[in-house]
Amino acid sequence: MKLKCLGVESTAHTFGASVVESDISQKGYEKSTCDILSNEKDTYTTEKGGLIPRELAEHHYKVAPIVVKEALSKAGVKLSDIDIIAFSQGPGIGNALRCGAVTARQLALSTGKPLIGVNHCIAHIEIGRKLCAATDPVMLYASGANTQIICYENEYYRVFGETMDIGIGNFLDNFGRELGLGFPAGPVLDKEYFKGTKLINLPYTVKGMDLAFSGLLTSAKKNIPLIENGKMKREDLIHSTLHNAFAMLTEVTERALAHTEKKEVILGGGVGCSKALQEMVGKMCEERGAKLFVPPSSVMADNAAMIAWTGLVLNTKGHKLNPSSAKILPKQRTDDVKVDWR
Repeated sequence: MKLKCLGVESTAHTFGASVVESDISQKGYEKSTCDILSNEKDTYTTEKGGLIPRELAEHHYKVAPIVVKEALSKAGVKLSDIDIIAFSQGPGIGNALRCGAVTARQLALSTGKPLIGVNHCIAHIEIGRKLCAATDPVMLYASGANTQIICYENEYYRVFGETMDIGIGNFLDNFGRELGLGFPAGPVLDKEYFKGTKLINLPYTVKGMDLAFSGLLTSAKKNIPLIENGKMKREDLIHSTLHNAFAMLTEVTERALAHTEKKEVILGGGVGCSKALQEMVGKMCEERGAKLFVPPSSVMADNAAMIAWTGLVLNTKGHKLNPSSAKILPKQRTDDVKVDWR
């Protein structure tokens, strides 16, 4: 018998809903299917400026019932056909997480279905592992607020290295705002990256297995006036800024590979969709004899399919919450969760 899980994602700018079906409860993780029947979302964007939490919450509450309805319709199922409700419990922006939690709790209470809280970071790992058939990878998790290098060791997803200040996605959006771009800025910057030909001297901050982006961001911003007075090309500054940031990510990922002696790398998070980052990490993996896995973009950026799939995984170990008292965990870390399903 296959089970269907309705997943709800709302950690940041995206409100998503997805229906995923699997026979994992009968066949186990390795032999099970992962059929994504729908993966709908509505993303908060701006033409200029960044993400505003109050407006973000208003957006999510407005689109939540529409997105859930679309997910069920595209999957060709009714709410009564759903076996499990899962939601992104943390980490994330409190205002956004609360909307997803409220939606999931209401659905669970109205249907009597089990409710499962999912760690957003771990969901990125699990959907990537499943769809790419990766066995034991190092994950480079690069998203808006999160930048971590993660490996599975001794029943936990251990964080071997991470940002000491801002996440890579927030770094790109902040830099993009200074250039007059809207939110999110990453996809536009990624296209501009390949137009640059000259490397400009900018800070590069790696400390052991950790890294920092604030110095690079400050320096990049200070160079923007040179574009305006014609002394520097816009595409060269973008190329140099992203080159340093992505080289830092690649270096700490390589160190994690060397330390753990693993032979696989998998990308996760919205910044993992960057062609520039994929190219850089791909070259590193090729030189080390490791294999790079790049999941479909639809499950690297924030999405509900990864929440639904991980909900199905957690269900096999009885991870259930009381819908009346389930809470959000905005500051929950990847390594706070015991991985008892591996």
